[in-house]
Amino acid sequence: MASAKKLQERVALPRTAWMLADFVILFLLLALLARRAASLWEEHASTSTSTWLPALALVCEAWFTFVWLLNMNCKWSPVRFDTYPENLPDEELPAVDMFVTTADPALEPPVITVNTVLSLLAVDYPDAGGKLACYVSDDGCSPVTCYALREAAEFAALWVPFCKRHGVGVRAPFMYFSSAPTEVATGAAGHEFSENWAFIKSEYEKLVTRIEKADEGSILRDGEFAEFIDAERRNHPTIVKVLWDNSKSKTGEGFPHLVYVSREKSPEHYHNFKAGAMNVLTRVSGVMSNAPIMLNVDCDMFANNPQVVLHAMCLLLGFGGDETQSGFVQAPQKFYGALKDDPFGNQLEVLYKKVGGGVAGIQGIFYGGTGCFHRRKVIYGVPPPDVVKHERAGSPSFKELQIKFGSSKELIESSRDIISGDVLARPAVDMSSRVEVAKLVGACSYEAGTCWGQEIGWVYGSMTEDILTGQRIHATGWKSALLDTTPPAFLGCAPTGGPASLTQFKRWATGLLEILISGNSPILGAIFRRLQLRQCLAYLIIDVWPVRAPFELCYALLGPFCLLTNQSFLPKVSDEGFRIPLALFLAYNMYNLMEYKDCGLSARAWWNNHRMQRITSASAWLLAFLTVLLKTVGLSETVFEVTRKESSSTSDGGATTDEADPGLFTFDSSPVFIPVTALSILNIVAIVVGAWRALFGTATAVRGGPGMGEFVCCVWMVLCLWPFVRGLVSRGRYGIPWSVKVKAGLIVSVFVHLWTRN
Repeated sequence: MASAKKLQERVALPRTAWMLADFVILFLLLALLARRAASLWEEHASTSTSTWLPALALVCEAWFTFVWLLNMNCKWSPVRFDTYPENLPDEELPAVDMFVTTADPALEPPVITVNTVLSLLAVDYPDAGGKLACYVSDDGCSPVTCYALREAAEFAALWVPFCKRHGVGVRAPFMYFSSAPTEVATGAAGHEFSENWAFIKSEYEKLVTRIEKADEGSILRDGEFAEFIDAERRNHPTIVKVLWDNSKSKTGEGFPHLVYVSREKSPEHYHNFKAGAMNVLTRVSGVMSNAPIMLNVDCDMFANNPQVVLHAMCLLLGFGGDETQSGFVQAPQKFYGALKDDPFGNQLEVLYKKVGGGVAGIQGIFYGGTGCFHRRKVIYGVPPPDVVKHERAGSPSFKELQIKFGSSKELIESSRDIISGDVLARPAVDMSSRVEVAKLVGACSYEAGTCWGQEIGWVYGSMTEDILTGQRIHATGWKSALLDTTPPAFLGCAPTGGPASLTQFKRWATGLLEILISGNSPILGAIFRRLQLRQCLAYLIIDVWPVRAPFELCYALLGPFCLLTNQSFLPKVSDEGFRIPLALFLAYNMYNLMEYKDCGLSARAWWNNHRMQRITSASAWLLAFLTVLLKTVGLSETVFEVTRKESSSTSDGGATTDEADPGLFTFDSSPVFIPVTALSILNIVAIVVGAWRALFGTATAVRGGPGMGEFVCCVWMVLCLWPFVRGLVSRGRYGIPWSVKVKAGLIVSVFVHLWTRN
């Protein structure tokens, strides 16, 4: 499709000063390595001096240098994309299927899912009732969730016209009603709006009350939910229910179709976590609406910008017919009701802006698992146009499509339409007439012998199916585009508390390491496929998160080891070489602080994120590393853990909590807390022992004894781990459980005994 007016513009962002700072830190890292290598060589010449300690430090510092080079590559050439939705031709826009995924009604309350769905049903799009369809995947097979969505569909008949009529800016009801209306009118119009606003708010509050008080037993007595009777969460047939079929609407106020999907589950089949659910949604939508564009969002991430689909179309259609430039369009994750200064380091604002913007200037931003618009044919494994023209002409045969997509004739025919490349192809289908076909393609056994999860669909083999799927798309030769609008396209809720935050990081890190060591490694993608070298290195910066854990933990142990054993691994203050690690320490932290200031964040936010990186590395990343290691040798299996979402039905629009200070770290008896607790105790013990020796002269006066550098390392670690230090003496959920403290204490005792027995 061609347009006379510009739909998007790719703008390169200047970064000269930051590049100079990059090279300063790189120079200091290389100087530290050179100094360390020279010192190691000198010590090696002396048979009386052990060299393992500086050698270990050299290995860790070489790793830090490698990670810094990866960071430099990611941030080197940032870009942004400006979009102009006012230039879109309304009559030529393609249809869009919108996917919402939820997995556990206890951890992801249905009210959250309902608000996300309502925000999607109300987006601005020409002929939204005919071109948009919303599919909700419920992996919890919850009748309460299905009931909530049915009630939401009835409320949408009021909510969507109200939003369109009054130009409502935020179309998730809980957020819109959390404050007084911003739409202002005078006279009769103003009075009418006020009455409408009060009426819609009252209806929404009734909706929330019905959902929160819904009882599974009473719901099952309703014949409409008979399919849930005797259905177990992990053992039930496919359930597909058309909750709203716009083609049968008589209101004249059209809004998108709404379909509930709970894929078949069976103890005899492996379900591939979220990737499996996404592939079922792709097939179900393929036989029902078959839109050429698909949007997927998590259940807690509502559409914050009512024109988000139009902005995405500017990138999908605005490259002058070159589809390769936007195989998918990803919006950065941003959060509502976020805690001030990001105390748990999970808002990732600087990561998305600095690293995400930089990667967008290479082959394209990573797929983030939510807030992403996909071309269906790209998900179907179709290569870019420049690759297709070198392959044999003609459409694939029915047999070829059957091998790839499975036995459903309806899915084969719909996939043929998509592969043909006509983004405006939109066959008129009665949604309700395709329910039985949809159930068939949602069966556990449907994928057997097909290419789902490998060559087509969301890719299996990792708990971070989003990164793996996006990497496969890039390796095929497609690029991606960054959708960063004002206001933000989507807003989600960040997990609060220690357990939820570290659980999320552990799940991510586990999946990333699974990718790195598998046949899906980005290194192999760069060697054998079409993944660009710089894009490969960009993927490595996140894939190596769990690999960083043993190096960072090892380096963190050097300080307390030296204080306890009366040795050193850093130059003394009086040595000329002391200036290098001191300058590196100051320059690196100043660089990171200025990044946060450049993003409009506070120094406190920088400190919170810095300390959380130390905590995450020694806990979530370390356990992820060990989990994958045990899985590789056949001693363990990875388990998908759903992150708890806080209910969004509160009056203030934020997360509900009974905590006096939601920014305080909370603990439970999870093993993820044991390594950091042990590290905290160990550093405290080392500081006490080192200070005792220094004050009372019990330290051996030898050249290799600890100096100021080792003390600074231990004190800095204690400051970084302060939430755990405080947790050692606190009570309740803010205190570390005794089971964790005892296990950590035993680990510290073993380390101290082994280190000091000679």
